[in-house]
Amino acid sequence: MIRTTLALALLAALALPAAHAQAPAAPKAAVAAKAADAGKTLYSPAVFDAVLKDRTSQGQPDTPELRAAIREELNTRELLAREARKKGLDKSGDTKAQMDLAAQTVLVRAYVADWVKANPIPEADLRKEYDAIKNQIGDKEYKVAHILVATQDEAKDVIAQLQKGAKFADLAKARSTDPGSKDKGGDLDWNAPANFVKPFSDAMVKAEKGKFTPQPVQTQFGWHVILVEDVRDAKVPSFDEVKPQLAQRMQAQHLDKYFRELRAKNGV
Repeated sequence: MIRTTLALALLAALALPAAHAQAPAAPKAAVAAKAADAGKTLYSPAVFDAVLKDRTSQGQPDTPELRAAIREELNTRELLAREARKKGLDKSGDTKAQMDLAAQTVLVRAYVADWVKANPIPEADLRKEYDAIKNQIGDKEYKVAHILVATQDEAKDVIAQLQKGAKFADLAKARSTDPGSKDKGGDLDWNAPANFVKPFSDAMVKAEKGKFTPQPVQTQFGWHVILVEDVRDAKVPSFDEVKPQLAQRMQAQHLDKYFRELRAKNGV
């Protein structure tokens, strides 16, 4: 329903810093004691804490083995970075551009995290969007099959054969041009009306359960003969069940609007 790719990507990227913020910091005395036991270190305690929180937020237990592995990794990284600087690689065009981009990415994530925190989606807006989606889905679901053909005359011929007793599934396999359903006898499974284009859903809702449409139904895809096999009450998830996904989607929309306003303000 939304294509705000940049906003969604940034929100996804924020998951890691958020996890960092929630993870409890190790007591300084404990960190210092472990560092003393490990020998010389070439990195700051803040860097160690950030990596440790990253790993534990991904489900790794905080163990002496994990801390030792992180210390070894950070020391190796720092030594390699020093060797790279000795060779002047940090001054080369491509490398410097990538370093600048990486630094900018961290800064952008921090700013977006701060902006999202300061601009949460109001609960009332979330409920309003939920109600709109719920109304669009409707209170019924339909188990439906169809036969899609190219012309109205072909559709009328299909209906005539059905009226003579031909089996719907057999005709679908033989004549339907819908590659996604013809091999399944035209079966489209259970769906809400909102999942179909309007002419199709309108005809589906009006059809009697267990009956096929007596007249061909035209959409942009061709001509349909629709069979409503069954009807049931729609199973709509509760607000609390979908609230996290809904909040993320609406936050992405909110961010995308802010991005557009920011670009317009700066003439880009």
